[in-house]
Amino acid sequence: MTLIRSTVQAVLVAALFLPAVTLAALDLEPLEEAEWTRAHAAHLASRAGFGATPAELDGLSRLSPRQAVQRFVLGLQTPQLPEFDHSGIFDPGLDPFPPSRPAATALARDQGEALGVKVKAGGNRPLQPVVNKFFYWLRASRLETDRVAYWWAERMLLSGHPLQEKMALFWHGHFANNEDKVRDYRKMLKQLALFQEQGLGNFRDLLIGVAQDPAMLVFLDAGVNTKDSPNENFAREIMELFTMGVGHYGEADVQEAARAFTGWNFDGLEFVVNADLHDETEKIFLGQTGSFDGVEIIDLILEQPVTAEFVAAKIYRHFVNEALDPADAAQLGEVFRELDYDVSAYLRVLFNSKDFYASENVGTRVKGPVELLVSTYRQLELDRIPGVPDFNVVSGALGQRLMHPPTVAGWSEGRSWITPSLLFERSNFVLDVLFPDIGFVPPDRYPAYTAEIVNVQNRLRQGMSISEATKPSGVAGGEGDMAASNLLADRDEAFNTRLGSMRGWQMALERVKPIPRHTARIDLTTMVLTAECATAEEVVTLFAERFFSVPLSLESRGAMAELLVGELGGNDVAAAATYLEEPLRKLLHQMLSLPEYQLG
Repeated sequence: MTLIRSTVQAVLVAALFLPAVTLAALDLEPLEEAEWTRAHAAHLASRAGFGATPAELDGLSRLSPRQAVQRFVLGLQTPQLPEFDHSGIFDPGLDPFPPSRPAATALARDQGEALGVKVKAGGNRPLQPVVNKFFYWLRASRLETDRVAYWWAERMLLSGHPLQEKMALFWHGHFANNEDKVRDYRKMLKQLALFQEQGLGNFRDLLIGVAQDPAMLVFLDAGVNTKDSPNENFAREIMELFTMGVGHYGEADVQEAARAFTGWNFDGLEFVVNADLHDETEKIFLGQTGSFDGVEIIDLILEQPVTAEFVAAKIYRHFVNEALDPADAAQLGEVFRELDYDVSAYLRVLFNSKDFYASENVGTRVKGPVELLVSTYRQLELDRIPGVPDFNVVSGALGQRLMHPPTVAGWSEGRSWITPSLLFERSNFVLDVLFPDIGFVPPDRYPAYTAEIVNVQNRLRQGMSISEATKPSGVAGGEGDMAASNLLADRDEAFNTRLGSMRGWQMALERVKPIPRHTARIDLTTMVLTAECATAEEVVTLFAERFFSVPLSLESRGAMAELLVGELGGNDVAAAATYLEEPLRKLLHQMLSLPEYQLG
C-alpha cells in the first residue's frame, strides 16, 4: 500500500496543482468525421453528460461527430421521467412566510393569528401553536428540499437528455440561491424547472425568467426594493455575477438599475409588479437615458459586448478548460453574440470544435462532486440513486450540496474541488457505495443537528415539566431556584422556543415522505467474467478503460494488479470466481480513489 499512496501523492501534485497555462488560440473549426474516435465519444459523454457505459460509447462512436453532439444537445426520445412527488406539506396561511420567529409572534400578537394558526384564547403559552407552525415549515421545507435534490440526481442519472440536467446544474451555480434563505422548497423547485426548461434556450429569456423568479426575488431581497427605498442587491449581482463581471459598470449604474427593478415581487409562486412601488421616473444606465423598467435594463446589459464574453467564457471554462486567454474569451463572446445568445447553438460550436478535443482539454477538468457521484453510478449501470450512502450528505461533504450553494457567487470550481482532505472524502464515498456502512442512520429521519431537541423529547418522556425539559444542557441552578422558575414559566410564558423547535421537527417528520433507502446493486464478478478477464492485469485494464478518462501510469497499473493478486491469492481470475466479488470491490475502491479518477 505504500507504493499506491506514494503514487497517489505524486499524481495529485502533478495533475492537479500545476500552475494554469495559457492556451493557444482557439480552433473552433469542426472536427473532421475521419478524426472521430471512441476516445472522442467518451470525452463528449463525460463533458456533455455524466459519462457513458461501454455499450453507449459503442453507439456514439458509430455516429459522426455532428450526430453525436446533436444527440446530447437535443436528447433522446425516452420514457417520461416522473414529476417530483410532493409530500403535501404546504398549508394555507404559510405564505408569505415571516422572516423570523420574532416576526411570526409579533404578527400573531397584532392580528390574533399567523401562519394560518389562531392565538389561543386563554391558558398558558397562547402563542405556542404559532411558534410550532413556524418551526414546522422551516424543518419540513428543508427535508422536502432534500427530496427534491434526490429527485434531481435521479434525473441526471436516468435522463435521455443528460446535457439538459448538466446545464441546469451549471445555471444552479451561476444563479445561485440557497434554500436556507429562500425557505420554501416550492420556489427552489420552480427555479430548477426554469433551469431545466430554458437552460439550453436563449440566454435573454433565461435571464428575464431568473430576474422574475420567486426564489431569486426572495434571495436578493426584492420585498424591500421600493421606489422610496431602492435595494441594490439584485441590481448589483445581475451585473457583477450574472452578466458582465466587475469593472464594467459603475456605482451609479447599480443605483439606477435598482430603481428600475423596484416593485418587482411575487405572490405565492407567481411574479408580480407592484405598480405603486415601482419607480417610473427617468434613469441613466450604462450611458443610456429613459424611464427604464427591469426588462429594459436587462436588454441594455445584453447589448454590452462584455456580457456575451463573460457568459460565453464561463460556459467554456466549465465545459472545456479553466485556462482561457483574454483574447480567446473575446473570440467566444463574438460567437455567442452572433448566435443571438442561443445557448444550444453555442454549445454545438464548442462540442464540435477541434479545440474541444485537443489533448490539453481532455482529462484535465476536475469533476465536481455531484458530477462525480452521478457519473460513478452511471458507469456502474445503476438504475437509481442509492439511499445508502445518502446523496445529500456525501455531496455536501465533498463541497456541493444541491439547493445549498454557499453564497450568491455559487460554488468555486476546478482545482478548489480537490484538497488532500477532499480527496480522502471522495475515497470514502466509493468505499460506502461498494461496502455500505452497517451503522447508517437516515439523516432525513434523524437529523444529526437536532441533538438538543432530542434531549427535550427524552426529558418530557421522563415526566419532566416543559420548563425543565427545555432547559439548555449544562445550565447551572439550584433545585429551589429551578422549582420556582419552572412554576413561573409554566404559568406565564407566551411560548417556549425549544418546545416549538421540537414540535416543528415532529410535525415535519410525520408529513415529509421518507427518502427510499436501498444500497447499490453491483455485480463486478459478472462484469469481469463476461469480459473474459483471465488475470489481474486484465481486470485492471477493464476497470481503467471503463471508469477513467486519464490513462493510468504503468506504476499505478502494476500496483493495482499486485493488490488484486494479493486479495485473490493468485493471478487466476477464473479460479477465484466463487469469492471474486469482494476482492474486485477492494480493487475498484483503490482505483476510484486515485487522483486520475477525479479528472474527466
